[in-house]
Formats: sequence, structure tokens, C-alpha cells
Amino acid sequence: MALSISAVVLLAIIVFLLVKKSGLKGGHAVVCILLGFYLAASSIAPTISELTTNIAGMIGSIKF
Repeated sequence: MALSISAVVLLAIIVFLLVKKSGLKGGHAVVCILLGFYLAASSIAPTISELTTNIAGMIGSIKF
């Protein structure tokens, strides 16, 4: 059985857990979110997208 989850949902859960458990402040989380928006609009966005796609593919090809 394969479980598919959006990277946005996964990252949102991680940020939520970091805010609740690790002492990440809300302001820090907002700065991280803004950085993500600015990176998405930059010229490096296709490279980041390709990198995350390749990493997801490598993780998906691991046989348990």
C-alpha cells in the first residue's frame, strides 16, 4: 500500500510540530514561509523543484 502526501502538507505538519515542541517561535515560522514564497518566485525555483522531485523519486524507489 502506497501512501501519497503532499509536500506542502508534510512541511506544514513539521513546522507545526516545531512550533509546539521545539520552541520555534511563530515569527520564525512566518519568516520561513516568506522565504519559501520568495524562493518560489526566484530563478532558482526550477532547480529546487527538480531536486525535490529527484529525492522523492529516490525515496519512492526504496524497497522495504
